[in-house]
Amino acid sequence: MRALLALNPYFARYRWHLLLGVLFVALSSLFSVVAPQVVRGAFDLIATGVSQREVPAAERRLVVPEQLNDWLGWTGLDLQAWAAGPLDDEALAGKVMAFAALYAGVFIAFTLLQGFFMFLMRQTIIVMSRLVEYDLKNDVFAHYQRLDRAFYKRNSTGDLMNRISEDVGKVRMYVGPAVMYILQMIVTTVMTVWVMVHVNGELTLYSLLPLPLLSVVIYYVSDIINKRSLAVQQQQSRLSTLAQESFSGVRVLKAYAKEGMAADRFKQAAADYRRSSLDQARVDSLFMPAMMLLIGLSTVLVIFIGGLMLMRGDSGISVGNLAEFTLYVQKLTWPFASLGWITSQVQQAAASMARVNEFLDTRPEVVSEGDELPAIQGAITFDRVRFTYPDTGITALDGVSFHVPAGSTLAIVGHTGSGKSTIADLIGRQYDATSGEVRIDGVPIRRIALHKLRGQLGFVPQDVFLFSDSIRNNIAFSLDAMDQGRVEQAARTAQVHANILGFPQGYDTLLGERGVTLSGGQKQRVSIARAIIRAPRILVFDDPLSAVDTATEEAILRDLRHVMQGRTTVIISHRISAVKDADHILVLEHGRVVEEGRHSELIARGGHYARLHEEQLLEEARPAKG
Repeated sequence: MRALLALNPYFARYRWHLLLGVLFVALSSLFSVVAPQVVRGAFDLIATGVSQREVPAAERRLVVPEQLNDWLGWTGLDLQAWAAGPLDDEALAGKVMAFAALYAGVFIAFTLLQGFFMFLMRQTIIVMSRLVEYDLKNDVFAHYQRLDRAFYKRNSTGDLMNRISEDVGKVRMYVGPAVMYILQMIVTTVMTVWVMVHVNGELTLYSLLPLPLLSVVIYYVSDIINKRSLAVQQQQSRLSTLAQESFSGVRVLKAYAKEGMAADRFKQAAADYRRSSLDQARVDSLFMPAMMLLIGLSTVLVIFIGGLMLMRGDSGISVGNLAEFTLYVQKLTWPFASLGWITSQVQQAAASMARVNEFLDTRPEVVSEGDELPAIQGAITFDRVRFTYPDTGITALDGVSFHVPAGSTLAIVGHTGSGKSTIADLIGRQYDATSGEVRIDGVPIRRIALHKLRGQLGFVPQDVFLFSDSIRNNIAFSLDAMDQGRVEQAARTAQVHANILGFPQGYDTLLGERGVTLSGGQKQRVSIARAIIRAPRILVFDDPLSAVDTATEEAILRDLRHVMQGRTTVIISHRISAVKDADHILVLEHGRVVEEGRHSELIARGGHYARLHEEQLLEEARPAKG
């Protein structure tokens, strides 16, 4: 339950909705409690009319209750004069029926007022819950955006989606319906019990006898509901994760003919979810009938005890009071019957809010420690940088040092797993170095505002990601305003303009999820266009040409040289042909710099770089021989 305290700022934000909701709950409950008094008056009037038939006609009188005078006083009707005798049988029956009609009209009016204020109650509290849901989802999503890559490596996409959808939905059910019914239950119960005690304390005591037992049942069952609700939410997250992975990786599943395996895995997870859901449903299914039984017992006690009191001539009870108390017990039925549902919703919301809070309480590990660099020029320095991935404990870089002057080009080559992509991540500050220091223009990267650093960084990742949007919007992703001329120029530089024009809808072509509409090489080139369109001070290309042929690679590099002029560029590649023109080349092995220099120097040295160059020349020559 403590987790729900995190919602207090949202309640404060929409306090007027909540306060008006409380007012409308009180007014609705007031008319709900008054309505049985109308029934009591009608029953007592009919009983009086029946008893007056035994009285001589000259002495017959109908006594109009004060309450009816109060309710209808504004109409100007003289009800006492209307009820006066003498009354023969026909007049007595007519006036009893007339008064019964008045009571029916008052009852209908009170019922309509109760319904009207109930409508306003829902329009305030339920609307408040939707507004809180909207704000909470936006807050969770905005917090997701602030968290760094380490967080996303530790948590699955399905779980992230489930917490922002299913869990927030459970919380809304508490903020809206549960809060509304809690208020309604408290106000209705207090008003009803107060009126019942005022009418007849002894009968009230008997009618409320089963309720303490109901409280004990709720107390013990609520803990079970909480645990089983949490288990259901965890299984829901697992189902979402499996579905998301299967849909995203459908090409791999089909390529290996593993659709059956994926279906079986999902079926097993669905079976676990079904088992958890049924465990929770069993608690609810036993809980509700038990509550209805206890409340039904209250009705039986009212009729039985009240009947005995009436037969022994107790002056504090009437036929109308029996009808009134029966209706009051029925009115207490919904608040106490809903107590089980409310308890279930509150416990589910508490479990869901705890899961949401778990992420909201997660602080990003990469934060700006200052803003000491007025403008980025692009010089990059690594000073004895060591980096170990926090989750795996793998050391990707070990004492790496280099300096890239602003406007020059650095190339990084090496075998898979040598740490090349880690350098790109540290430049963009996706992670912070474990030890050593990364500096931009001589300023430690931790003391540069993140938005300023990344705003001057054009990054082409090794694993290209494109959004499910048009090609135009994907290329213009980093622009504040659409500029078709810049979009086309960037596409030409990336050698993808002709491919785009070849599509029936050109730049308006919609891409599937993760850009599945395009080939691997086309996706890489669109990603390059997206990186260069903003003309950033630093360009980082993490193996961006692995999916294009040699001729396309040469054309892209030729056009990129114009873009790279005056900008610091880091090119990471397996291909020597992509890096040979760089101002400085690093050769990495197992996280260490084993060689560095220009292309000609490294070839002449005959070390790692020269062997890698020779291997690639041999690979290129083999097809020609065949």
